[in-house]
Amino acid sequence: MDPAPIRGRRPALPPPCILVVNAHAACRGAPATAHPAPPGGPVDSLTVQIIVTVLVGLAYAVGLSGIVVPVLPGTITIVIASLVWAIVIGGWTGWVMFSIVLLLGAIGMTTSYVLTGRRLHAAEVPMWPIYVAIASGIVGIFVIPFVGLPLGFLLGLYICEALRQQDWRKGFTSAWIAMKALGTGILIEFSLAMLSTITFAVAVLVHFVTA
Repeated sequence: MDPAPIRGRRPALPPPCILVVNAHAACRGAPATAHPAPPGGPVDSLTVQIIVTVLVGLAYAVGLSGIVVPVLPGTITIVIASLVWAIVIGGWTGWVMFSIVLLLGAIGMTTSYVLTGRRLHAAEVPMWPIYVAIASGIVGIFVIPFVGLPLGFLLGLYICEALRQQDWRKGFTSAWIAMKALGTGILIEFSLAMLSTITFAVAVLVHFVTA
């Protein structure tokens, strides 16, 4: 038999925190269990915003390159990237920025398409040589790295126009007119895309300074 407890000494009690946990568990009718914290801990929202901002900035660079190089998506990439940034950031800064970028993108694409089409139509140059030139530019990328795209585009456009005009000199003149029309449209769209880039940069500055 166990020896009798010493008179005047109280039995040891569990810590108060255990009593509270067990009391809550008893009220719920379930045993108290410890839930370990997830590994790594929660991700800071500011860190997510910084990562998304950097990725959107890279998408802007791709979009600007795509306006100059017709193979890559241009203004559409900028608009989609701005929408993603507005959704992640939230607030009036992101959505005002997206609205401005969307408006500038729509104006740039519409103006470029209409102006280029009118000039080509006035010079009686169809669109199919342009499409063939773009395809030859894509092939030129794999044949001659870096400079294959512009060389392939120019060569394809010139050959198409020379065959269409059945005259090599007229083909050169027609190809030059098409190049000027495309260049004017690209310049307008690129200028408005740069305004969109400046708008995005200002929005980023305002957001992180006032955050």
